[in-house]
Amino acid sequence: ELKVNEPKDVSYPDADAPGVLIKLGKRVPGGVGPDGDIVGFATLCPHKGYPLAFNAGDKTLNCPGHYSRFDCEAGGQQIWGQATQNLPQYALRVEANGDIVAEGLDELLYGRLSNVL
Repeated sequence: ELKVNEPKDVSYPDADAPGVLIKLGKRVPGGVGPDGDIVGFATLCPHKGYPLAFNAGDKTLNCPGHYSRFDCEAGGQQIWGQATQNLPQYALRVEANGDIVAEGLDELLYGRLSNVL
């Protein structure tokens, strides 16, 4: 069970691609679940691959390397810093049993030529 502002660590499309699922507490673009508020993002900064940290206060994922910030309520849009692309967001769906499943990404993962396995 996801709780508001408590990210759950995941990986997609493989174990070398860290990410998070986050319940934001309000309906957002790309959100799934009964409230449309669950989103998922890759957590390697698209600039240099630093691991990102979630800030519950402003619902952003933040890079400690060069201070890029990504808005989780706006589909991972970059709002500050050196990154040159938005944060890769998972395309999610909810199965009949309530499991959340990733089906794709909307941006290229850091350090990869393709998101395909």
